[in-house]
Amino acid sequence: MSKSYLDSQPDENGYFGKFGGAFIPPPLEGPFADINKAYKELKNSPEFINELKYVRKHYQGRPTPISFAKNLTEHCGGAKIYLKREDLNHTGAHKLNHCMAEVILAKYLGKTKVIAETGAGQHGVALATAAAYFGLECEIHMGEVDIEKEHPNVVRMKILGANVIPSTHGLRTLKEAVDSAFESYVPQAETALYCIGSVVGPHPFPVMVRDFQSVVGFEAKEQFDELEGKLPDNVVACIGGGSNAMGIFAGFIDDKDVNLIGVEPMGIGEELGKHAASLTYGEEGIMHGFNSIMLKDAEGEPAPVYSVGSGIDYPSVGPEHAYLKEIGRTTVGLCNDEEAIDAFYKLSQLEGIIPALETAHAIGYAMKLAKTLGKDKTILVNLSGRGDKDIDFVVENYPVPHAKF
Repeated sequence: MSKSYLDSQPDENGYFGKFGGAFIPPPLEGPFADINKAYKELKNSPEFINELKYVRKHYQGRPTPISFAKNLTEHCGGAKIYLKREDLNHTGAHKLNHCMAEVILAKYLGKTKVIAETGAGQHGVALATAAAYFGLECEIHMGEVDIEKEHPNVVRMKILGANVIPSTHGLRTLKEAVDSAFESYVPQAETALYCIGSVVGPHPFPVMVRDFQSVVGFEAKEQFDELEGKLPDNVVACIGGGSNAMGIFAGFIDDKDVNLIGVEPMGIGEELGKHAASLTYGEEGIMHGFNSIMLKDAEGEPAPVYSVGSGIDYPSVGPEHAYLKEIGRTTVGLCNDEEAIDAFYKLSQLEGIIPALETAHAIGYAMKLAKTLGKDKTILVNLSGRGDKDIDFVVENYPVPHAKF
């Protein structure tokens, strides 16, 4: 009997086809080998599995439900739109799914501290939450631009006990936060674990984060069948690094009749520096310790990127997403700032759900897709996060519509 996709990918060196791997400086080779070994031991450990199940049920609030977006569906006038409600996961996004597991891993390795980057702040909040729960020190690196833009999450991280360190170089956003976090981690590798916030970075993080996030997809598959008596025709999720997308895709990856669509941020235009659509406009390249598809400038370095969603303005993408696109298992959709803001307000005013700006990209694309499909078709969107963190920024820059649509 052939192995399932999840059991066969990646290979033992962390490659999804030609994408992935671990391109790291010699001082980190030992610590990353320890992480890989510990993960292999833990993932099949009954103690680890039971601890994670307990935390998810009695602390995180899993399983999260699926909601039928009746009003939004009627507004679009086509396919039925369903939402996997990761906004109802504790801390308001999918990020806690892997953060709790990563901190358990850190404790297993005898670490006393966790270090991470964050863009929109959701990963930072989730890791600070997990660190508080398990009694570890927490250090979060965040770009200065995002610190100002996502102020509510910065406050939450500090209240939770995290040390928030501004990244002050370059564009001062997500890429720079990753640079800063890696730089801080190298001399602390003996006592700290770098808890990468997406399906990016050196092996084993892309597969490890995917596996921890796959709970979203497996829950959704069972729940959707209960609601519709069949699988969804389309599964849609936004992509920056791509953890929420790989999480929900994992549940349907072997179901060939289910279309898997990753939505990239088109920002404010096709010109380099005005979007963050890596899979659409990028080329093969190595960044932050892994080989994938990335946006490059004229010198072949990571290009400047932009999106209204701070958590998805990254010049590369998880290696598994690059592989799945290459083999034709997934397709890529696009949503620009204007469409994302429109979706932000429409979901809020038609369904009473305020989405994160990152998530609004998936909603915006799903709205466009629904209008092209018949009413017998279905779309399941991973509603990966709530928009509490974004409300001040949005209303200051995009006036609130005064009437329902």
